[in-house]
Amino acid sequence: MNQDTDFLRQAIALAYANVERGGRPFGALIVKDGKVIAEAVNEVVATRDPTAHAELLAIRAASRVLDSASLAGCTVYASGHPCPMCMGAMRMAGIAAVTYAYSNQDAEPFGLSTAAVYADLAKPVDQQSMRIRHLAARLEGEPALYAHWQQRH
Repeated sequence: MNQDTDFLRQAIALAYANVERGGRPFGALIVKDGKVIAEAVNEVVATRDPTAHAELLAIRAASRVLDSASLAGCTVYASGHPCPMCMGAMRMAGIAAVTYAYSNQDAEPFGLSTAAVYADLAKPVDQQSMRIRHLAARLEGEPALYAHWQQRH
């Protein structure tokens, strides 16, 4: 059996165990140099936190293990197709690759697909379902925020 399949089966086993505890069917591992450094399950139901996805929780755990916000050189193995939020977080963390077992097409009949979110995000900003706007507000008497940050670091 190849290593990718083994890691995916571990992520799927986490997802099955989470279902048995009343959670959603998602699990994720983060691997670096062929070794699992973090794992997590979807905790949206348990925490009532819509951001408590398995991939995000695994990223947080891996960052603590590595004592770094950079997860360069790491790979995520997920039971299901990661949502746009999780994909964005993986990119921000510098994750090198992601491999998943169940597709959005597999998830669709069960109301678990995020394909519609991906489709909405692919539209021009003014055509997306969420209102998004830029308003250039500033604090009077304060330097520009980003310049202030740069000066402090």
